[in-house]
Amino acid sequence: MSTSTQLKREVGLGGAIMMGLGSILGTGVFVSLAIGAGIAGTAVISAVAIAALVAMCNAFSSAQLAAVHPVSGGTYEYGYKFLNPKFGFTAGWMFLCAKGASAATAALGFSGYLCYAFSLSTNLVVPIALGAIAAMTIVVLKGIKRSNLINIIIVSTTLATLTFFIIAALSSGKPEVKNLEGILPAGDSESIYFFLQTCALMFVAYTGYGRIATLGEEVKEPQKTIPKAIVFTLTISALLYILVTLVAVLTNGSSGFSQSINTTAAPLEIVSQSFDWKITPIIVSIGAMTAMLGVLLNLILGLSRTLMAMGRRSDMPEFFGKLNQSQTTPTNAVLGTFILIAGLASIGNVSTTWSFSAFTVLVYYSITNLAALKLKKDQRIYPKFFSYAGLISCLFLAFWVEIRIWQIGLVIILIGLIWHRFRQK
Repeated sequence: MSTSTQLKREVGLGGAIMMGLGSILGTGVFVSLAIGAGIAGTAVISAVAIAALVAMCNAFSSAQLAAVHPVSGGTYEYGYKFLNPKFGFTAGWMFLCAKGASAATAALGFSGYLCYAFSLSTNLVVPIALGAIAAMTIVVLKGIKRSNLINIIIVSTTLATLTFFIIAALSSGKPEVKNLEGILPAGDSESIYFFLQTCALMFVAYTGYGRIATLGEEVKEPQKTIPKAIVFTLTISALLYILVTLVAVLTNGSSGFSQSINTTAAPLEIVSQSFDWKITPIIVSIGAMTAMLGVLLNLILGLSRTLMAMGRRSDMPEFFGKLNQSQTTPTNAVLGTFILIAGLASIGNVSTTWSFSAFTVLVYYSITNLAALKLKKDQRIYPKFFSYAGLISCLFLAFWVEIRIWQIGLVIILIGLIWHRFRQK
């Protein structure tokens, strides 16, 4: 095991974009949109659009921070450099919790689609999910080049699947404009509460762009590559999310779309069964499974790099900061990431893991925006307005998830800070 701490730069602009898309186009589009429809009804379409705007503000902050300080660890490192150790540690701690939960959701989503496609027992969802986590962990252990190649294949399949889904929906004769009634939330307090809760949950669906920043140490020409890759990735993802939500509601109504998540973790496959093209469910199932494997792959990459960075600073045990002999993989951190995701996947509930991810990732990006506000004028690529807007939006939305979720989140932050104090001593 090598003690060197510098990873090789092996990812170009195309690879960075595909890695960002691979991190976003998975659980969010194939699972969480239906969760949002179950909470906000037709207003989920507006929630997806608003979440995209909030994500774009955060993306601008992440992009310029990564360009100035292109190292593995993302906001964990930015918090240390531009704020203070407590903010830095909290960001890293929240990233591990948030993306560990997102990865668990991706694994469960993959398993849900697989079980539904082959009429397998729902008792197999968790065991199959654990097998998927183990398989993607093995891929990541092979290094970033191998991981990136597999990711490109997965993302290409996902893009083709979503395009086919949209065309099949619009060609089915099923779309009904009346299904768009209530696209904006009603004025009563309950509707607004559920709408804001959905905005928070939908925000998580976009946050895979941060994987590009988290892998900043492995990106070629990071000052140019990272900002371009993040903005391009988020723009494409937002368009696809809005289109998929729109056609799903047009063809099945928000109630039909939301009920699909109660049946299984394979909502788009169930929705597509009403289309005229009978091959659509099969194609959607294949695309969903590959997409969520792609998300899982990219999350293991991002989580392991953050855990590696925390090991370097002794915020986590130091052996997590070591690399393999070829300096391409933080082997110990990857194995530690496997244990984290497998533990969370054992919960077996996609709604719970996704809600937990929402709170913790909103805290994480609040720190990202706060760090971006500390950049000097000559380091800034975008106006401060975007960082202020991102900071306020994240803090506001964080406390609209279920009360028990953010209460648990606050306790976990406290536990993390106690651990950090102990490690410092």
